[in-house]
Amino acid sequence: MELRRVQYFVAVAEESHFGRAAARLNMAQPPLSQQIKLLEAEVGVQLLHRTTRKVELTEAGRRFLERAREILAAVDSAVVEANEVASGTLGRIAIGFTGSATYDLLPSFVRAVRADLPGIELDIHGEMLTPRQVAALLDGTLDLAFLRPPVRSPQIEVRVLRREPLIAVLPTQHPLAASDKVRLSDLADDPFITYPSHNRSVVYDAVLDTCQHAGFVPATMHEVAETSTLVSFVAAGLGVALVPASVQHLQITGAAYLPLAGTTSEVELALATRADEPSPLVARVRARAEGLIGGGRRLPPNR
Repeated sequence: MELRRVQYFVAVAEESHFGRAAARLNMAQPPLSQQIKLLEAEVGVQLLHRTTRKVELTEAGRRFLERAREILAAVDSAVVEANEVASGTLGRIAIGFTGSATYDLLPSFVRAVRADLPGIELDIHGEMLTPRQVAALLDGTLDLAFLRPPVRSPQIEVRVLRREPLIAVLPTQHPLAASDKVRLSDLADDPFITYPSHNRSVVYDAVLDTCQHAGFVPATMHEVAETSTLVSFVAAGLGVALVPASVQHLQITGAAYLPLAGTTSEVELALATRADEPSPLVARVRARAEGLIGGGRRLPPNR
């Protein structure tokens, strides 16, 4: 069934007159009448009663008019939605967040996207370590990732959003917990709670390098994958930890956050997508994220 014939029928039904409908459609009356006859033949029933003065709908025609209007409205909606998808203002996007960004950046980012891009559905994955996010970007599970560089894959484009210092997390009953700052060397005898080792966490390597620069390697290390678990372990008195400064947005009773004295060790937070990502939706959300945090610096592949 041709859509234009449905449009012609609606015009005739609403005008109750072939002449007025033809004028509305900017066409001659004879071809309009012919198209309506072809539509009736296609449907298999008479839709209109014709007289010399007016046109009336049959019972079948009244029902067909209801459905015809729904069809035309659905087509109009489909056109609008297709344009919104093409412009990146409608669709669904999967986004991963590294642990610290889950508690710091995620809430403000979600609020900003929902306010500015209400047609976009966010599929959020929190507490993801960098290697897992990279794998998810490559297999299409994620479209966008907030992670910690370095990322050694030419298939991933990485843009650094900010740098932040490492800070200490101590149990509140720790002798140094009430200090304004803490020297890392003063924690050398404490057990450490860390993110996973063996290239599973960028922050693990940063923590280990920072401790080595302070003259020691933690004698005891307990590894956990999630930031909330790590801070909870510290609060329980199982050890101390070094975390990115944004983790202090996660407030857990029994844990105290302190800046480090005598060190400026920092880690980066970056926004990653697949290289040459064609999706206008991803581009629009990425631009919103960069605007929220303040731009970014693109890193070359295999950094």
